[in-house]
Amino acid sequence: MRLFLDAPNLGDLEKKKLLECVDSNYVSTVGPFVNEFEERFSRFLDAKSAVSVQSGTAAIHMALVELGIGPGDEVILPALTFVASANPVLYVGANPVFVDVDPLSWTLDPKKTEQAITKKTKAIIPVHLYGNPCDMDSLVKLANENDLAIIEDATESLGAKWKRQYTGTMGDFGCFSFNGNKLITTGGGGMVVAKDITKAKHIKFLVNQAREANKGYFHEELGYNYRMTNLEAALGLAQMERLDKFLQQKKAFAKIYRDILSDLPFIRFQEELPYGESSWWLPSMIIDAEGIAIADFQLQLNEAGIPTRRLFGPLVDYPYLRKYLKHDEYSIARNLYQKGINLPASTLNSKEDTAKAAEIIRSFLTNRLMKGQSK
Repeated sequence: MRLFLDAPNLGDLEKKKLLECVDSNYVSTVGPFVNEFEERFSRFLDAKSAVSVQSGTAAIHMALVELGIGPGDEVILPALTFVASANPVLYVGANPVFVDVDPLSWTLDPKKTEQAITKKTKAIIPVHLYGNPCDMDSLVKLANENDLAIIEDATESLGAKWKRQYTGTMGDFGCFSFNGNKLITTGGGGMVVAKDITKAKHIKFLVNQAREANKGYFHEELGYNYRMTNLEAALGLAQMERLDKFLQQKKAFAKIYRDILSDLPFIRFQEELPYGESSWWLPSMIIDAEGIAIADFQLQLNEAGIPTRRLFGPLVDYPYLRKYLKHDEYSIARNLYQKGINLPASTLNSKEDTAKAAEIIRSFLTNRLMKGQSK
């Protein structure tokens, strides 16, 4: 059994594209592959525009900058997510407002989001956690009623849909990541999708140090060195050709885990909402049984050749973010962290090995619980 948690899937197509890039001598932030990758990406999403950047974090940062969000403003986001969802809010001097998540989908709870809106609120950042779409109907309605912007954190959800519309295309901005562990990779890198083409063009200007190209080295605004390289874009173009297959594999892996494990009464998988179609970037579950410590269970699985990962820790428990808390009611996020794990789902894995892993997980869990009951 040969399993990877979230390793990238690279092959001959990627090598060919990278060699084309090297042979052209355009390997840095100038070169034809960057624009081609942006166009290909926006076509896939059926979006008006896409601007490549250096990371998903940079994508969120640029969306906040373009919206003019700054000191004194508030931005609502879920308590359960990777810290990169929150850090850009601090970069612009705004205050993050954390909201607990829905217990089934693990995504931003619309009702609690509504309760968190104040006169200072300027934007909502829904995070499509582990590829699972948020309730975008409710969140867009809230945003429209309160004159708020929506920045979709779609860094983990490329290919996921809400009512057949791709995540990242329903808010004012959609932010994607191409880190090595994502569905497709450019090594690093990210993308900003914008509904407003004028705003997209301005972001493209800002990420190139806000340089006025027709005036030489002249800069009217504060800019950023967030450009994607031609090498990264070449890798991205090759990965885009394999995207549909990768999505099919992820869906198949998620189904295998559910088919083999979901009848266990103490297992609960992350659930899709009625109109959501997850990309299943990382199939995830919680183990709600006494006597099962997630950290110890992970060690046992690792020894059996099954890599796993803990769910993200609640942002509200990080020392530098605690000062932004308005209350301490984040029981769902904390419970999910205490009991949840991500399962191996790299597209390098086979269905057969994924099924073997699921059977081993099932065996370990049932044996442990039987031993616990016999004591």
